Amino acid sequence: MRFSVLGSGSRGNATLVEVGETRLLVDAGFSARDLARRLDRLSVDPETVDGIVVTHDHGDHTRGIGVFARRFGTPIWLTDGTREACASLLRGEEVVHPYRPGHPFHVGAIRVEPFLTVHDAVDPVGVAVADPEQNLRLGIATDLGRPTTGIRLALSDCDGLVLEANHDEGLLQEAPYPWSVKARIRSSHGHLSNHAAARFACELHHEHLTTIVLAHLSAESNRPSLAHEVVSAALDREGFEGTVTVADQDEPTPWFDLAIRRSHAGPGQFTLFHSDNG
Repeated sequence: MRFSVLGSGSRGNATLVEVGETRLLVDAGFSARDLARRLDRLSVDPETVDGIVVTHDHGDHTRGIGVFARRFGTPIWLTDGTREACASLLRGEEVVHPYRPGHPFHVGAIRVEPFLTVHDAVDPVGVAVADPEQNLRLGIATDLGRPTTGIRLALSDCDGLVLEANHDEGLLQEAPYPWSVKARIRSSHGHLSNHAAARFACELHHEHLTTIVLAHLSAESNRPSLAHEVVSAALDREGFEGTVTVADQDEPTPWFDLAIRRSHAGPGQFTLFHSDNG
């Protein structure tokens, strides 16, 4: 199993997961053209993507689902509530499969395990994706609201995590947002702060966790180096020996191969990907 975060932030989110010959997009929050460009940076033909799993209806996770599905013949998996909320993006020509939180399903060789979150969307979920043959799991949780017992259980025993670290509390206070927006972000239905992400990452830490990608950083109320500093310092105290990476909004991360990382786990390090990376 390997994965790349194609981009993450308030302007779009998408993660590509590959197991054997199966390729799956979790969310498609960029235009179809931009998604194809990002896939090309990884030498992936868009027509080889076997499905799109949509976690919730917000535009930064759904923007490209309809056009991409029609252009490349890609099936879409989404809940009934999310499908209704995304009706304007769909024309009825797409192959659409409904799913329900708590009911795992397969897309080719990938097992998808959806779970409820408390984000302020119509029908929000997070997912863990698994390679059953290699016993590898990747948790993807970029819009959590707050960790719950169910979320903790769903993300336990993951080899990799894509975890939101949306804002720094001090920078959010100073950000040029209306107070109502700041209150929403800070609320239990909003986004995790750096410190909340650090606490949750420590709760999820175990000996096989090798890779954490911090995602959905706010451009206005966070800094990549600050998010990394807070999360990695907390994990260091827990004895974490993997890598902490900060996803970029504009360019995909390199591939992370979880099987290789499990066998070659080493001291933690900070990696930050800028848009001018090759």
